[in-house]
Amino acid sequence: MRQSHIAVIGAPLDLGQDRRGVDMGPSAVRVANLKKRLASLGYTVEDLGNVPVQQPESSPEGPKHAKYLPEITATCLKLARMVERAAAEGKAPLVLGGDHSVAIGTVAGLARHFRRSKQRIGLLWIDAHADMNTPRTTPSGNIHGMPLACCIGLGPRPLTHLLGFAPKVDPRNVALVGVREVDALERPHVRNSGVRAFTMRDIDERGLRAVMEEALDIVSAGTAGFHVSLDMDYVDPSEAPGVGTPVRGGGTYREAHLAMEMICDAGRMVAIEVVEVNPVIDEFNRTASLAVELVMSALGKRIL
Repeated sequence: MRQSHIAVIGAPLDLGQDRRGVDMGPSAVRVANLKKRLASLGYTVEDLGNVPVQQPESSPEGPKHAKYLPEITATCLKLARMVERAAAEGKAPLVLGGDHSVAIGTVAGLARHFRRSKQRIGLLWIDAHADMNTPRTTPSGNIHGMPLACCIGLGPRPLTHLLGFAPKVDPRNVALVGVREVDALERPHVRNSGVRAFTMRDIDERGLRAVMEEALDIVSAGTAGFHVSLDMDYVDPSEAPGVGTPVRGGGTYREAHLAMEMICDAGRMVAIEVVEVNPVIDEFNRTASLAVELVMSALGKRIL
């Protein structure tokens, strides 16, 4: 990473899904010795604490096709401002989720920071799911299934126009890697959006190296750099059991590290977030520890 100073921001949001526990993800990742391990790579690491989040018990669920929309919007707005401020100070934001709806705030803050200098960012979305539902297509009403759609301007206006503009990212600079579970009504969004989706079949047939090379070209073309949004459910549940929505057939341990190592080699990452770590269903904090390992690989840790 070009920046030598990392700003860690916790976003313990679990309003975007039904399964509880991902609100403890930031703590689990911190417990896995995140700060000290990043410092061992030579970075200056500053932990800015957590964004305030409403609890489901104290908030009405709201519209059935976009549950907790006002509360999620408020949290994402606070996160966007923290991310934008960190980037303006020359720090690389490292956001710890929380469910994947936090990405709406992370991407908004980064996009506005670069927009001020008339630049744009790319977005590398590594996930088992497409996250491109809208209130019209969602089978659950859970907003953690909508954040990528919101980032490219599809979805509830309070989220798509967070900070006053949309889209946050040009779909032609978005690559979705590792997808293997897509809702039926969501598929047209993926096919017609301009986002380049690489499924697990693509990885099986072509190999991860070829897929990542193309994905990195897409998110780098004409951009000031790219943001990495890593959902830990990309990794197979045998290696990452503690995630919000596990899906069999994911990336192996080494494939996940290779993806991060190639991101590091590209030298154009401007921020990274890790989401959907759920210690409630984890085994001895395995998933959070793996999340730290993967962040380390993305930030420069090498075998030799």
